[in-house]
Amino acid sequence: MIYTVTFNPSLDYIVSVDHFQLGKTNRTRSELMLPGGKGINVSIVLNNLGLPTTALGFTAGFTGQEIQKKLTFLGVRHEFIHMETGFSRINIKMKDFDGTEINGQGPAIPDGAVKALLARLEKLEDGDALVLAGSIPRSMPESIYRDILSRLQDHGILTAVDATGSLLLNVLEYRPFLVKPNQHELGELFHTELRTQEEIVPFAVKLRDMGARNVLVSMGGQGAVLADENGGIHRLPAPNGTLVNAVGAGDSMVAGFLAGWMEQKDYAHAFRTAVASGSASAFSEYLAVRKEVERLLEKMP
Repeated sequence: MIYTVTFNPSLDYIVSVDHFQLGKTNRTRSELMLPGGKGINVSIVLNNLGLPTTALGFTAGFTGQEIQKKLTFLGVRHEFIHMETGFSRINIKMKDFDGTEINGQGPAIPDGAVKALLARLEKLEDGDALVLAGSIPRSMPESIYRDILSRLQDHGILTAVDATGSLLLNVLEYRPFLVKPNQHELGELFHTELRTQEEIVPFAVKLRDMGARNVLVSMGGQGAVLADENGGIHRLPAPNGTLVNAVGAGDSMVAGFLAGWMEQKDYAHAFRTAVASGSASAFSEYLAVRKEVERLLEKMP
């Protein structure tokens, strides 16, 4: 079983607005209300690809109930710890302005809820996989990802971490199976700007040398780079297609990599599946489905 943890899930309100103007009343041309959060996105894509998955984390209030309701509708198994105090955040994403969004803060997480989640994670067994992805609420310690991997280091599970800054750096000593920064996040870790695959390779290798077993770097329309634990360097361009919605494309790559690895235990295949999954999401209104991933895989080198 692949488990994902989303500490700060959301309802993503994705809108298109014609001729948006500041200081004016703007009306939507289209709108979607979807369950969001990086770990949740990973679980949805894994489910679409036919892999068993369980989404873990915290929800709160009426928005948290709606997140769970929508995941149930999508057929995604979930075991969230629900809190009646506060409410899960709503994130507004402007579809016509790529990268423009307003994200909520999320609820405060009490110590008792954190302990309950840690107790649930202690039940993971040899052969399971765990994905830690996304930001954490302000009420939680910056060491939480590290604390979890420390507790689970002898459980024989695969771990994947999709996070930024210290959240990522603090887990490297526990040899996570996969980390997935994008090119900008990787550059920020090393205080530089990375523009091309050639520039990314040495820094992906450096991050691998710091402890990550496999480093997958997403580059949007420029494709991706993988530095695998066997010393291999893999590069792929992005498949041809029309960008429809970039939300969740990076998360879809994490799901695709895990799915590809579990299918063939081959890093080249896992990398191709990751790129196909990320692209299938980018070319869709929502997240990647198996049919589109397979279609893109057939066209990839």
